[in-house]
Amino acid sequence: MAEPTAMQRGARTLTHGQRLLLRRLAARAAAWVRAGRRDDLDGIAAILGCVVRLAVLVAGTYGAWLLIRRWPAALWALVPLWCWAAVRAIPTDPQPAAEEPPTAEETAAHREQLLDLIRTLIGDRPGVHLSTLLDHLQKHGQAEGWEVGDLRDRLAALQVPVRRSVKVAGKVANGVHRDDLPQPSPAEDQQQAA
Repeated sequence: MAEPTAMQRGARTLTHGQRLLLRRLAARAAAWVRAGRRDDLDGIAAILGCVVRLAVLVAGTYGAWLLIRRWPAALWALVPLWCWAAVRAIPTDPQPAAEEPPTAEETAAHREQLLDLIRTLIGDRPGVHLSTLLDHLQKHGQAEGWEVGDLRDRLAALQVPVRRSVKVAGKVANGVHRDDLPQPSPAEDQQQAA
């Protein structure tokens, strides 16, 4: 297979950066809308703040679209800004080229440690939100600079099932549900009993 050209590598980098940027913007917008929920109220009154915030986002998006339709020359400034932001969204810490991929045993051990942590965080609840798991990891010096999407990708790579809607403490978000977790192996049960 032929080596990709510099232009192809640049296009892949820009595409990857745009994907990361869109994911971050969507996550921030969703978090901002969710923050409008009032826990001290019930029913429709509790989610009215979310509805208003969503309306503000929709109106802002529609307004931006109207401005671009009215003055398409603005794209001469907006497109380079967007490309610059997309390239900046790519993590800057380069991965060492000489680093070997983890062995199957290391991957299995890492998966089991992660499943153990998830079981601990779930406790007697139905599941754990990915944001809670990420906060825990970051408080213990792991997954620095990660976002929820990065954690979701890592869990998928380790074959840990993630649901789009897990309800914990009255809130629904992406998470790992107790019913989806594999049962610990008998050897683990003996180690935990000892």
